Amino acid sequence: MLLLCFMIQTCQEQLILPVRKSPCQIKEKNWYGPDGMENVRTTKEPKQAIPTFAETVSLLMKPENLHVKFNIDVKVQNDPARTFPLMHKAISAHPDWETTLAPRLVLGLWHPMFLPYAKEFLPYCRRSYIGINPSVAKKYFWDDCDTFSIAFPVLATYEGERFRMECKEAGKTLMVWTVNKPEQMMEAVRWGVDCILTDVTQTWLELRSALKADYDKIDTQYGRTFLWTSVLYYSPTIYTFQYLSNWRLAKLGGPFDRKVVVAPAESKAVAGVA
Repeated sequence: MLLLCFMIQTCQEQLILPVRKSPCQIKEKNWYGPDGMENVRTTKEPKQAIPTFAETVSLLMKPENLHVKFNIDVKVQNDPARTFPLMHKAISAHPDWETTLAPRLVLGLWHPMFLPYAKEFLPYCRRSYIGINPSVAKKYFWDDCDTFSIAFPVLATYEGERFRMECKEAGKTLMVWTVNKPEQMMEAVRWGVDCILTDVTQTWLELRSALKADYDKIDTQYGRTFLWTSVLYYSPTIYTFQYLSNWRLAKLGGPFDRKVVVAPAESKAVAGVA
């Protein structure tokens, strides 16, 4: 299985892949015009334009890409009442989208306030919790998501081990991010996760091939001592990051327990009803 990852941000007219090192926030930019995001190019060669969500979905619908699943990372800065109808419009523009495209889409959510909008506007998408807090995942996302995407250091803790077991027992799909070192990849394989998210795809593919050839040799080559030699895996560090993450998400998206009701007018708009 090939998993394509895409982070959603919004500018004035389009859903786009966010650009790092931008002189201003994407939401403040227009898409069209001399200074628009349509003219932005990547810093690395070969220079590429910034893909829109619609362009990426079109790429998924090419015959050679029909096996690719699409992991959509929806950042909490987005307004789901605006973003999700735009996504539906791009998805539903393709022939046979309900059978050939929708089953391959995984909607990644950080904040529970996005869940009612996801159910209303994109009910055909599988839903995934993205975050670093298993307790948040269990309390707010467990019943509404079949996939859980958790940071690697968190899954290495005792709480993470328990959460891994619970996912397996409940038949939930477990993804881990961002796994860039071979020893981390080997540990994730030992855990039996369903998907490894990495920035160094070639490294993972080579390691996976080596594991198929001689699992025991590679398993011995990459030990587990790194889990005790970095403060990133210590509980106080994890708890601090979880606290800061919850604080930031609540600041941007509101309290986790805030009740969200999708307005009937919004539902009619996405369905094309006047």
